Amino acid sequence: MERTSTANDLTERLRRRLESERREIEELTASELGRLGENSRRAARNALRSIERDTEEAAGRMRELLAKAWQRPLIVGLSLWLGFFGGSWATMRWLSRSIQDRIERLANANVRIEDAHETLAELEANSWGIALHEFKGERYVVLPPGTWADPGWEVRDRPAVKLSRE
Repeated sequence: MERTSTANDLTERLRRRLESERREIEELTASELGRLGENSRRAARNALRSIERDTEEAAGRMRELLAKAWQRPLIVGLSLWLGFFGGSWATMRWLSRSIQDRIERLANANVRIEDAHETLAELEANSWGIALHEFKGERYVVLPPGTWADPGWEVRDRPAVKLSRE
């Protein structure tokens, strides 16, 4: 007996076939979605690692920049301070040496003046108050006050003897 298909049989076969194809499509879709999800997770992990690495590199560069940023003003400030300090120190050394030299020269001059005063006092004591004087090309020996000279010349109200030139 040959069996003929009825509409119900055909519908049932189509329904089973559609159900089978639907399951197959769902399985393929689920498989593709799983692979797509895994690829997305892998891409997201790689992107996150790349972002972390780039962020760490940028932070390292920023640390280097900050380290250099405070060093330059520090070096400039120290250089200026050393320049001012060194210049002031050198100026003060020069001034103190100059003052010390002038003090020594003044002390030496005072010693020489004192020696000259002593020598002059000694000469006056040893010369009995006699002095030599030249006035308008004429030379005189000035005698100590209270003495008498002949012919009676006077220089600064003191008796004097005129010397002749020949």
